[in-house]
Amino acid sequence: MIIDKILLEKLKSNFQEAFWFIKTNKVRTFLTALGIIFGVASVITMLAIGNGAEKEILSQLELVGVNNIVVTPIPDEKNDNLSEDEEESNKTESKRFSKGLDLLDVKNIKNQIPSVKIVSPEIILNTYVINNGRQHSVKLIGITNDFLTTSNIHLEKGKIFSNYQIKNALPVCIVGKKVEKKLFTGESAIGKQVKVKDVWLQVIGVIEEKLISDKAQENLGIRDLNEDIYIPTNTFLVRYKDRKIIVDDVNVKNTNNNGPKKKNYRGNYHQVDKLTIQVFNSDELKATAEVLSKMLVRRHNDILDFEISIPIQLLKQQQKTKQIFNIVLSIIAGISLLIGGIGIMNIMLASVLERTKEIGIIRAIGATEEDVILQFLSESVLISVGGGIIGIILGVIGAYVIEIFSGIETILSLSSILTSFFIAVMVGLTFGIFPAKSAARKRPIEALRSE
Repeated sequence: MIIDKILLEKLKSNFQEAFWFIKTNKVRTFLTALGIIFGVASVITMLAIGNGAEKEILSQLELVGVNNIVVTPIPDEKNDNLSEDEEESNKTESKRFSKGLDLLDVKNIKNQIPSVKIVSPEIILNTYVINNGRQHSVKLIGITNDFLTTSNIHLEKGKIFSNYQIKNALPVCIVGKKVEKKLFTGESAIGKQVKVKDVWLQVIGVIEEKLISDKAQENLGIRDLNEDIYIPTNTFLVRYKDRKIIVDDVNVKNTNNNGPKKKNYRGNYHQVDKLTIQVFNSDELKATAEVLSKMLVRRHNDILDFEISIPIQLLKQQQKTKQIFNIVLSIIAGISLLIGGIGIMNIMLASVLERTKEIGIIRAIGATEEDVILQFLSESVLISVGGGIIGIILGVIGAYVIEIFSGIETILSLSSILTSFFIAVMVGLTFGIFPAKSAARKRPIEALRSE
C-alpha cells in the first residue's frame, strides 16, 4: 500500500510538472499535437464513413434479396438513322421473331430449372389515380403474391391476394404506405375504393413502409415500393393492358399479301416488365443465371431481347470499392498519426537538450532514471491525450459536415471514438519513450556542466 501511494504521488507530481511545462509552451505544444489531432479526426471520420457504407450495403441487400436474379426485357427501339450494314443486319434479324418476355417464360422457368425456388413477374403501367377530384401519378404493378417474398416486404395491415381473387381477375389492390398517406390522410385505406385510370379497385392491404434511398434506386434500378399500387397479374391483363395481344394484332394488320416490306417497329412487345427469380442457394446464382440465359434465348428464337443481372454481385463490387476507399483513408490516418508521433519525439528531444541542467539538478538531488523517464513520458502522453480530445471533436464535426454536404451517410460509434483515443495515447507513449530514456541516461555531473 505504501509503495502504491508513493507511485501515485510520483505520477501526480510528474503530470503536474508536465502540465506546467505544456502551459508555458502553448504554441509549440499545439503545433506538436497537430499530427495527432488530424490523425485522430481522420480515424473517426473514416470509421464513420465505413459504418455508414456498411449499413447502406446491408439495407440494399434487404431490398434486392440475397438469392435473387433479375431479368429485364429490352424493348424494340425505333431508329431511322441506321447505316447500310445495320439495315442489312435488321433485315436478317426480322426473319426471326421473338415473342418477348411473358408469363409462359415464368411457367417454364419454374418447371425446368431445379435450383429455382420462386419466380415473381411484374407488369408495370405508368398511370394515374383519381381521389376527391384530384389526379395523382402512380405506378400500377401487376404481381403475384411471391413478389412480397422476393422484395422482402411485408403487409402492415390487410391481406394478400386470395386464389379466388387471382383466378377471377377481381378488381382488388394492395397499396404502398405513401399512397395510403396521400389518398387517405389520417385514416386506414383498407376496404376503401380507389379509381386507377378507368377501373375502381378495392384496397385489401397496405405494405409496411420501407426506406429506399435515392442512391439505392439509382444504383440498383429499383422503385420506391411505397408509392405503387399492386394488383394481381390476371387483373392487370384482363382489366388494363396485355401487350402481347396488342402487339400480335398490330403484326397481323401490318402484314399484307405481299408480305411485310420492312421490319415493323414493335416498341415494347414484352408482356412482362421484370422477372425476379429466387434460388434456393446463393452458390447456385451464377450457374442458374447461365442456364436461364440459354433457356430464354432458345425460347425467344435466338434473339437476345432481355438482360440478366445478379444484384448481390453488383453490391459486392460496390462493397469492395468502398473497402478499398476505407483502406486508403486508414493509410492516410495512419500517416497523420505517424507524423504526429514523430513530431512529439522531435519536440521532446529538443526539450531534453533545453532542460539538460534541470535534468542534472534533479538527478543530483536524488531523482532516479525512472523518475526522469516518467516526467518526460508524462509530457508526451499529455500532448497526445490533448491532441486526441481535440481530434475527437473535429472528427465528430467532420463526420456530420460530410453527411450534410456530400449526402454520404456517416455513423459515429462509441467504439470508434474510444479506439481513436486509445491510439492517440499509445502514440504518445511509443514516441515519448526514446526522448525520455535519452534524458534519463544523462549523467548528473555532465548535465550540470553543460551550457
